[in-house]
Amino acid sequence: MQSQAITRAGIQDERVETRSRLLWLSALAFVFLFAQAVMVLAKPESLAPLAEKISPSVVNITTSTVVEGRTGPQGIVPEGSPFEDFFRDFRERNNEGDRPRPRRSSALGSGFVISADGFVVTNNHVIDGADEILIEFFSGDELPAEVIGTDPNTDIALLKVTSDTPLPFVSFGDSDSARVGDWVMAMGNPLGQGFSVSAGIVSARNRALSGTYDDYIQTDAAINRGNSGGPLFNMDGDVIGVNTAILSPNGGSIGIGFSMASNVVTRVVDQLQEYGETRRGWLGVRIQDVTEDVAEAMGLEAAAGALITDVPEGPAKSAGLLSGDVITGFDGVDVADTRALVRQVGNTTVGKTVDVVVNREGETKTLAVTLGRREDAERAEAPSEEGEAAPDVVEKDLLGLTLGVLTPEKRSELSIPDDVEGLVVSAVDETSEAFEKGLRLGDVITEAGQQKVTSLAQLEERIEEARDAGRKSLLLLVRRAGEPRFVALSLEEE
Repeated sequence: MQSQAITRAGIQDERVETRSRLLWLSALAFVFLFAQAVMVLAKPESLAPLAEKISPSVVNITTSTVVEGRTGPQGIVPEGSPFEDFFRDFRERNNEGDRPRPRRSSALGSGFVISADGFVVTNNHVIDGADEILIEFFSGDELPAEVIGTDPNTDIALLKVTSDTPLPFVSFGDSDSARVGDWVMAMGNPLGQGFSVSAGIVSARNRALSGTYDDYIQTDAAINRGNSGGPLFNMDGDVIGVNTAILSPNGGSIGIGFSMASNVVTRVVDQLQEYGETRRGWLGVRIQDVTEDVAEAMGLEAAAGALITDVPEGPAKSAGLLSGDVITGFDGVDVADTRALVRQVGNTTVGKTVDVVVNREGETKTLAVTLGRREDAERAEAPSEEGEAAPDVVEKDLLGLTLGVLTPEKRSELSIPDDVEGLVVSAVDETSEAFEKGLRLGDVITEAGQQKVTSLAQLEERIEEARDAGRKSLLLLVRRAGEPRFVALSLEEE
């Protein structure tokens, strides 16, 4: 009896365990079905409501330009053809007394309205050189536009139309908040096909193409010719970029498009709207990035900041900045590299006095600089101080270079300005580090170890000083056609 009771108890326990498993499986199945239902409900809806909301603010832009015409048939026969004389006589007879007839060339682009009173943003290259600009709205209405101002540096233009009624417009969003992977929508007039919408994601941020102030959002939303100047929207309907360029081997979209970030555009538009032109801050220095070898040669802890290669007449020189200083901070912001510094300076108000933090010969200094205006800056460089060099006509091989003192003959032969003093490069060993780093015949070394050199003896002293200080490389200031740059060369082979 006891064994039978135990058996029954065992069977009962198995049944309870089976029921528990079934309950767990049922619960898991319910959770799975519930999750699927939630995913279905959370699935993005159609983009149609967003497109309907923002479309009235997007415009097509047609520009018209008068170009010089040519008289008579041109290019009918190749040069040197036996029929050339015949067609030349034909043209002269038919064009006798005629003047070249100008013709009108048209181009298409896109834009968007940013205010009810008719301000329109587009690309500068869309309207550059245009005699007439016609804005076509989503409703089909057309209005002529005038140019308020342009900025070729960011390829942005501000136009204005006059309307009897308030115009639908869109607002700029914060491009810095856009994340890689966020959905975006591009609108415009691709290939002249009229109002068109394409969607994609933010593929990358902070792209630089070729401009000084570039800050592009990369997107795979289809952008084609004619989309230039059109807006790139986020899912809130805010403009976070102006469609500007594509990367393509055939001229069509392959999913690599670039839109100038709205946080750059808004500053430009505000200035164009207020002044009709841009007013960027100007520090007045020539700079280059701090590479690893340059950092080592200067004894810096990290390869960061902007190395000053030249200080012409301007705000920086008046404040005491020197060639060889490494700018590590500007107006309370750390400077990562030259690109960051240029953007920070350009975005700062003209006339503002800012603190510039520099590393000078291992010490940190803070200098107050009152910024000028870049657009008004003189491009001429300040003459270099002439060094007092003893005549030294003997050439010598140092650091993979054949160097000699500048003589009047060398200056004339290599077209070196009279105000440049230093050691001229007569030859470069093509197997040397100097050749790899771009030094060439005619370059002039004006500084070594951040001190002026006008003789071979001075250069050799700088080399020994660097070795005695435990340096593995020597920092040289090299000028080519007046353009200065720093180059660090290894001392190990010497």
